[in-house]
Amino acid sequence: MRASGFLLALCGLAALASLAGMPRPAVAAEEPLTVFAAASLKESMDAAAAAYEAATGQRVRVAYAASSSLARQITRGAPADVFVSADREWRDVLQAGGQVDAGTRAELFSNSLVMVAPASSAQAPLALAPGMELRPLLGAHGRIAMGLPGSVPAGRYARAALGSLGMWDAIAPRVAGVENVRAALMLVARGEVPLGIVYGSDAAVEPRVRVLATFPAGSHPRIAYPVARVAASRLPRAEDFVRWLQGPAATGIFHRHGFIPF
Repeated sequence: MRASGFLLALCGLAALASLAGMPRPAVAAEEPLTVFAAASLKESMDAAAAAYEAATGQRVRVAYAASSSLARQITRGAPADVFVSADREWRDVLQAGGQVDAGTRAELFSNSLVMVAPASSAQAPLALAPGMELRPLLGAHGRIAMGLPGSVPAGRYARAALGSLGMWDAIAPRVAGVENVRAALMLVARGEVPLGIVYGSDAAVEPRVRVLATFPAGSHPRIAYPVARVAASRLPRAEDFVRWLQGPAATGIFHRHGFIPF
């Protein structure tokens, strides 16, 4: 079920290319259910997968990365059964291409967007306001970490929030865009950058960072975590798992991990 290295086995290996375009055979009953999930879901989805296994006996393995990376792998034929994104856009890209089953799509929960600093930072909490200047907080050469603002959902939300507050143009040259929100979190946690923008649920699981400010909900599109069955899945329990994620057992797990009812 826990498969932190599983995505690396799928992404970056030449063997993956041979999967694209190939028909997927019917699976045996013991075949694990493969979930592609946004990086910000690591702890919560691990717990949800374990609970589902305990309730049904169905093995679950989860691959985590940026929603953009996972969606691209699905379009290339990577063998996933369920896709859980951190924004609607990448789910919609797959739906437009016929890679997910539109009849199974649902919104699971939301999140908050926060600015964090290393826990050892002397920076006082911030009251974010339109036109606020962030560059002095970075020092002479410091950068602000976030997901790639052109593709990674957390980076898109961050750019939208900074833009709506009139901060983006000034801070854009100092952005350290990285491959997923957890990579941004780690840069801050290790003290490699003085500031980062991540989800509230990410900040809650990393004791080496502290929240300086929460972006106003209206400053960015509402954060959504949609789910859908991958159309190419031949696993009978894939749709059942999608429904289970919307039920009270799973909802309680995600809410305990800092996610917000949608």
